[in-house]
Amino acid sequence: MANVKRLESDLKKALTEILREEAKDPDIGFLTVTDVDLTNDLSYLTVHYTVLEEEETTRESVQKALERSKKFLRTLLMERVKMRKAPELRFRYDESLETGNRIERGLKKVLEKDNKD
Repeated sequence: MANVKRLESDLKKALTEILREEAKDPDIGFLTVTDVDLTNDLSYLTVHYTVLEEEETTRESVQKALERSKKFLRTLLMERVKMRKAPELRFRYDESLETGNRIERGLKKVLEKDNKD
């Protein structure tokens, strides 16, 4: 288990660098890898990410760009992180930041209303 956690950390770091420095697709834009989950059998790597813009079209275009770039990303990832087999990449949008922002805005509204009363 500790070995999987170490691999996850190495994969997240390498993938973040690849996306920042080598991915040329303009649709990827300002993407942040928030977490990665590697299955115990090392077959699948789920990459959780967020994007700077909150628009649905941006999220969709980033998802499509990541899907188009899978082979490229996987190849570079395996060059940087030594593993016996390359895991399949899955990309999942991380909504936790958006949810947190919505909750914060809601709390601010409630507090502002309480202060006016």
